[in-house]
Amino acid sequence: MSNKALWTPRPETKNNSNMQVFSSLVARKYSLKSDDYSLIHKWSVENTSAFWEEVWQFCGIRSSVDYDRVVDDPKKMPGAKWFGGARLNFAENLLQRRDNHIALIFRGEDSIEHDITYAQLFEQVKNLAASFKKMGLVKGDRVAAFMPNMPETVIAMLAASSIGAIWSSTSPDFGIKGVLDRFSQIKPKLIIAADGYFYKGKTFDSQDKLKGILSSLPSVQNVIMVDYTGNVNLVGIENAIRFNDLLKHTDEDLVFEQLPFDHPLYIMYSSGTTGLPKSIVHSAGGTLIQHLKELKLHSNIDKDQTVFYFTTCGWMMWNWFVSSLALGATLVLYDGNPFYPSADSLLKMADDLNIDFLGQVQNILLRLRPQV
Repeated sequence: MSNKALWTPRPETKNNSNMQVFSSLVARKYSLKSDDYSLIHKWSVENTSAFWEEVWQFCGIRSSVDYDRVVDDPKKMPGAKWFGGARLNFAENLLQRRDNHIALIFRGEDSIEHDITYAQLFEQVKNLAASFKKMGLVKGDRVAAFMPNMPETVIAMLAASSIGAIWSSTSPDFGIKGVLDRFSQIKPKLIIAADGYFYKGKTFDSQDKLKGILSSLPSVQNVIMVDYTGNVNLVGIENAIRFNDLLKHTDEDLVFEQLPFDHPLYIMYSSGTTGLPKSIVHSAGGTLIQHLKELKLHSNIDKDQTVFYFTTCGWMMWNWFVSSLALGATLVLYDGNPFYPSADSLLKMADDLNIDFLGQVQNILLRLRPQV
């Protein structure tokens, strides 16, 4: 096996990367011998508290109250208390940008196209959050989504997290048992679902599956239906309302609930290969700072770049990918078969949309349009 590198960036590309800027900043501030990556990595392992404080500052995390200290005991695992005293909101950090730059580009397999600006995204999150509050949704409630990867899913997640509700999602291609194995553990108060989805040129209706799911989820008080395939039927679904009916303009301000760093944000799940899927809780602050570290430093994503990752809402990469909003990037959401109508469909889309960062199906990250 050859050890020859397949590609090496030009010096100017490397020197202008976020990782290099961060490394140089750390080297100067802490009087290190050089800003070589291996030395900075060694420093980060040996100086846990200082490293994460620098990541917080470099990534521009917004909080209403500053932290007292970065961590009480970095060697305590689990149970270390990170960024104690800080108060923040995950959605507020993702919605810092509010101009007319495109935030979300949606491409559905069935020739569906829809773009949303940052200003429109903020307005829709504001209106939906107000509707959620009228429904009685409060901090700590669980919101479940049985949804494709589409703008309504992102909007609903941000609205829920602005209140301090906890988000969990699955893909509509899951079977009833697969959904119940997950959602029955968390007792959601509200569920969001699409009427169906498209895959390989066919339309699939999700509403019968949804009824089967709801029959075994007595905790659900409201059901929000998204009209995706044009076949929404609220008959037989108790306390159901259309998503668009919740987006009516309100003069109520979007108030971001200020929460501790370790307040729960997401509930995700293990694969379920050894018994029932195990619920895994991710905190708002922990998710935010880890995602931003990976997105800004390791993936070199920045403002105005166009980012795409092929994922469904049942995979943790959806949660990771959506955090790119905190960097002011444009996100491309795709629903459908990645190889339909041809094997190079996603590559053609990447070319058409000038995508800078592409996350492929095989979990291979490709940098497109490199500065070489």
